[in-house]
Amino acid sequence: MQHREQWIWLAKDRYPDAQKTRLAGLQKEVAGNYAVAEFQRTYTFSSKVVSARLRFSGDTAFQLFCNGGIVATGPACVGGDFIGNDSVRENFYAFETEIRPNCDTLSFFARVRLTPVQICEYSHGQGGFMLSAILTLADGTQQQISADESWLARKNGAYSAENTFDGSILPDEYTPAECIENIWHTETAPIPVREERELFCKNSEIFLQPHEEKTEELVLDRIWAGFIRAQAEAQGKITAEITCREMDEQCSADKVTFDGNGEYRGFTMKSAGNILVKAKNDSDLPAKLTVSFAETHYPIAAEGQTVTSDAEMNQVLETCKHTLKICRQTHHLDSPRHCEPMACTGDYYIETLMTLFSFGDMGLAAFDLQRTALMLARENGRMFHNTYSMIWIRMLWDVYMAQGDIALLRFCEKGLEKLLSRFAGYVGENGLIEKSPDYMFVDWIYIDGISMHHPPKALGQTVLNMFYFGGLDYAARIYTALGNHAEAELCATKREKLRAAILTQLFDAEKGCFFEGLNTPTDPSLYGEWMPGNVEKRYYLKHSNILAAYFGVCDDETGRKLLRKIMAEEIEGDVQPYFTHYLLEAVYRLGLREEYTRRICDRWKAPVRSCTKGLVEGFVKPEPTYSFDHSHAWGGTPLWSLPKALMGLEITAPGMKELTLAPSLLGYAHAEAELLTPYGTVKCSMKQGEAPHITAPKEIRITVKGN
Repeated sequence: MQHREQWIWLAKDRYPDAQKTRLAGLQKEVAGNYAVAEFQRTYTFSSKVVSARLRFSGDTAFQLFCNGGIVATGPACVGGDFIGNDSVRENFYAFETEIRPNCDTLSFFARVRLTPVQICEYSHGQGGFMLSAILTLADGTQQQISADESWLARKNGAYSAENTFDGSILPDEYTPAECIENIWHTETAPIPVREERELFCKNSEIFLQPHEEKTEELVLDRIWAGFIRAQAEAQGKITAEITCREMDEQCSADKVTFDGNGEYRGFTMKSAGNILVKAKNDSDLPAKLTVSFAETHYPIAAEGQTVTSDAEMNQVLETCKHTLKICRQTHHLDSPRHCEPMACTGDYYIETLMTLFSFGDMGLAAFDLQRTALMLARENGRMFHNTYSMIWIRMLWDVYMAQGDIALLRFCEKGLEKLLSRFAGYVGENGLIEKSPDYMFVDWIYIDGISMHHPPKALGQTVLNMFYFGGLDYAARIYTALGNHAEAELCATKREKLRAAILTQLFDAEKGCFFEGLNTPTDPSLYGEWMPGNVEKRYYLKHSNILAAYFGVCDDETGRKLLRKIMAEEIEGDVQPYFTHYLLEAVYRLGLREEYTRRICDRWKAPVRSCTKGLVEGFVKPEPTYSFDHSHAWGGTPLWSLPKALMGLEITAPGMKELTLAPSLLGYAHAEAELLTPYGTVKCSMKQGEAPHITAPKEIRITVKGN
């Protein structure tokens, strides 16, 4: 029995202004026609429903309930970028999940928001909701139901604007929903629906005397991602401003009004370590306001642990893991505070690696790669962040090696082809990338008042060329795995030509290090918001030299010399947690893990000591007025880099069927690391004076090397 994809919406003749909307949350200049529709339908059967296989979606955001309980929030993120948002994105997704009601009545309720609001949200430009279910009854029969004109629909005007709810505006009366054309043609998202749990604090129940105003701070145990909930028990008007904060920063509030009993559930994802509630009872009778937080995250089927003899480092790892957990939603997030789109591959790549030692499931990473591949094919290989597009190639290879799914490489091949073709066009006569529309992203830091987010050529050219070198290297490996040896050889040839150009033009032999880019003029036709004119100063910074060692652009001995200069502060500049990932990778690749891994990872102790509830975005403020969030998993590389270094891990066959381990305590008195593979957990336990103890599933071939 196949699911039926029939979409419904509010009737056009009744709600002509609640039909069309903008295409992306990034299109703030385009009217969105903000509205919230509600749908309901109750089915009664002659036999109990043992199981119901549901398939559903909505444009743009929805909350789905069955028999009064939450089933899912969604939809699965389309993907998208900061560019290309003036036309409809073709890939929309439905969730599929199973519930086991064990009763003869199914009562569905869906609340669907028209208008993409957050920058990761995309619309087809038309409001819509879809649900179908294949039911298995206790009598052994199957039935199918789907949303159609038998469902009831109404507009709930209390949801009057983003983060604004006025319960004194009553919902409209229900009338039949209208069947509409299926313009979405959804694919089933290859990920499960998110887990949800409602969090209450000891003072979640706020009692208000007549005309009393009260401010309460609800303190959560950690920083969580999710949605505000508020419920009123009153016989008059209550107003509240509910502000989710990670620490004590200034944030916008959800403005909520109740006139009598009522319930509010927000649509906008928040990150919250505490919730500040300013409530007022405008009635002559006592009232109660209950505020809670519906935290969500990608489901966790398994969990790995890395534990050392250093308690502070264990706290760093735990904070990294928790932050990763809340950044895993329907796509990896940079943070639930920002909710950026699929453009931030640099973040998602590091989060993917962190997952191998924490939760293991590569499904979300694979889906991110697929959606990015579709985006690259759609935009002819263009991504907003040029370096991140090259990181996508490395992420694709590493997920393939972890997961072993050759179909993932085939799915992404067209996007890879478009990407490499575009970058080939960026190469100038000197053999370097010279015609790129930007040199971003390098690092979240300023040098001489210049942002390394989108630096001029003199501060970004070498880094982009290094990433291109790495992209060509891993593209060659991907093509080899796909059996396309001609393309693999072509990538390898381009890589070696690029290596020669980098070494001859971007390396200062006298200083013994790389500089960040040429001072030659940038073509004025490339000037724009993200491409400033070039500067005359030559910069020697850590960034390009870290990447030279990481990618192996220079010979290994030179790479080790560069890393020692960096660690001795003989090369200028600082790096944030994001770029420190590449430093740790370079240290590991060049055999310096025992010398530097702990020292580098120890830098995380101070920021985690100041906040254990979530991971801070950076080590140093890029500018004095900038306020870091504390829910940013891109800086959590110790959760990958430290257990990798403890194990001495190398994945030597796709799907982790073969691993090489070279365990080392790195100076700890004892340590234990767990790697989650498709076959189960590989565990390495070490204690000073004893041989390492390694256990692994029988399906994995382990080669152990000594130091």
